[in-house]
Amino acid sequence: MVTGQGWAGDSTPPHPAAPHPRKSSLVRPYAVTGGRTAPRMKFAMEALVSSVTSEYQDISLLSPEYQAIIQLTRNVRSVAEISALLRQPLGVVRVLIADMASEGLIRVHQPALDAGKPDLNLLERVLSGLRRL
Repeated sequence: MVTGQGWAGDSTPPHPAAPHPRKSSLVRPYAVTGGRTAPRMKFAMEALVSSVTSEYQDISLLSPEYQAIIQLTRNVRSVAEISALLRQPLGVVRVLIADMASEGLIRVHQPALDAGKPDLNLLERVLSGLRRL
């Protein structure tokens, strides 16, 4: 028997400098979306989202994901920002936002793109953000 090597069944405690594994969510992203990967409506990741519910409206009967999105969108936020703040994949957040928009819980404000040409201002902001990384 090998001791001190971290093998299964070994009673040696893990190395003190070893990082603790990050706690993972008990609910996997595909379970949150019901297994769907495509949103009901298409919108860009820079689309802005705002809540249409008042802060006094009872949202306790909604799923935790819906509640979190409603709380975040009390201030207008982009789809990408919501994804980052929730630490959920962009695809999952898009599905949730599309579902919530169809239920009338939030409003999605699409960016105006002229004949498919990218917005120069948006591209400059993205470039600036990438440089700061």
